Amino acid sequence: MAETGAELTGTIPLAELTRFRDAVLAIPEGGVCRVHLVFSADSQRRRIVRGELEADVELQCQRCMGSMGKALRSSFELGLVSTDERARQLPAELEPFITGEDSADLWTLVEDELLLALPSYPLHEREECPATSELEALEPGSGEDDKAGAESGEHRENPFKVLEGLKKTRH
Repeated sequence: MAETGAELTGTIPLAELTRFRDAVLAIPEGGVCRVHLVFSADSQRRRIVRGELEADVELQCQRCMGSMGKALRSSFELGLVSTDERARQLPAELEPFITGEDSADLWTLVEDELLLALPSYPLHEREECPATSELEALEPGSGEDDKAGAESGEHRENPFKVLEGLKKTRH
């Protein structure tokens, strides 16, 4: 495909990508990954694939542990090589994808890129996260006791104030 400049566009059912399916909270019913791949060879006859992919999934917010929808998008450029030795010879701008001698498993390529597109620490937007309102209620100055103390002129001592003095004496 690289020698002929093939171009592929299509969809892959997300439920068929087992490693990816296990890495997300849920896949929407009938969820697919939309894929566009362009194969080429450069002046040194290196086989290259450029691609774009999109998929909608449900991830687990690491702040509230609830479900959150996420649209994954990825653009990539890979050097198709058959050995680790050839991978080391690729220019820095090309990530290697190790194939067989004559062919590449394109589903594995897409699954690898989807896994790389996952955020390492998924979070709702702060104002959309259910945990944000719970956290704000725990902050000093937001509770009823804090409001009552502030109205009466009562000032509470910072419990970490003593640490500030220790820090100054060590330097």
